[in-house]
Amino acid sequence: MFRRTVRAAAWLALLLTVGVPAGAGAWGHVGVAGTAVASGLPRAAEVGGLSEGIVRGDVSGETGVAGTARAPRVTEVRALPRGAGEEPVSRRRAPARPLAIAHRGAARTAPENTLAAADAAHRQGVAWVENDVQRTKDGKLVVMHDTTLQRTTNAEQVFPGRSPWRVGDFTAAELARLDAGSWFGKQFAGERVPTLRSFLERMEQNGQRLLLEIKAPGRYPGIEALILQELRHMGWLDAEHVRDRLVVQSFDAESVRMVHRLVPAVRTGFIGAPPPRALASYARFADQVNPRLAQVDRRYVAAVHRLRGPHGLPLAVNVWDAAGSRALRTATAYGVDGIID
Repeated sequence: MFRRTVRAAAWLALLLTVGVPAGAGAWGHVGVAGTAVASGLPRAAEVGGLSEGIVRGDVSGETGVAGTARAPRVTEVRALPRGAGEEPVSRRRAPARPLAIAHRGAARTAPENTLAAADAAHRQGVAWVENDVQRTKDGKLVVMHDTTLQRTTNAEQVFPGRSPWRVGDFTAAELARLDAGSWFGKQFAGERVPTLRSFLERMEQNGQRLLLEIKAPGRYPGIEALILQELRHMGWLDAEHVRDRLVVQSFDAESVRMVHRLVPAVRTGFIGAPPPRALASYARFADQVNPRLAQVDRRYVAAVHRLRGPHGLPLAVNVWDAAGSRALRTATAYGVDGIID
């Protein structure tokens, strides 16, 4: 545990040494993750004529066979007002140094994807937190990376006859019984699997920003609308949040496309490295391309930056699997916008 803490402190110290964008606070004055700028923030409310909006009205889910939740219906999308005093796109610049994004929270110092990990990131001065969202058997949204429970909880002990312990085979009440902290350290015993709602509440309390990954959407048909419903309910689809504090991403391009289709105001990211010839098609529905660091080089990052996304701004690049000082230097040299670590 001590070694994890030392490594995390060293990484943060190095990033502080490398620097943050001009005019930044503890980790840069940032808008959407990976689009921090030296002299202004991209505004989601001003998109050059795009039809964007936020979910309004009743968004209700129905329960299908065997407790599976059907996709909620988005009954109205209302356009957001245009922003005032917006900086012209042509004057915006990528950050001088990559933005820090806490991968599954501060997962080197607290158990991943827990409220403790979000709080640890906050104490370390990291504004952006990445998490993973899945759906339970009874249609609730929870924060969990793996699609099975045994690595980061005591599900095998609590439910010994429920192999292979898939997240989607358990109700939210059953998941609430699990210990999601002891595997990491005894001081985290009793830490729970958070619901998306409780995670959003903690983000709000801490004044943090969220890079939300839709995990394995093929397992959970309709999860995109369900997530948008919860974000709306918790106030995360208002102008402030969609402008400065929220990005939704996935490895699944169709899932990202669906989010953009349902609520065009929401910034979106595709996790992966599409071939350069395909990047223009991704730019129609994604504001970010977020690959593994080993998948890219300086030329690829430049090719992504040359394209403009659905909100009229240059695409951003946030890399992951980029731990350590050498990776930080490499990512900075490539000109990436953020590091998810």
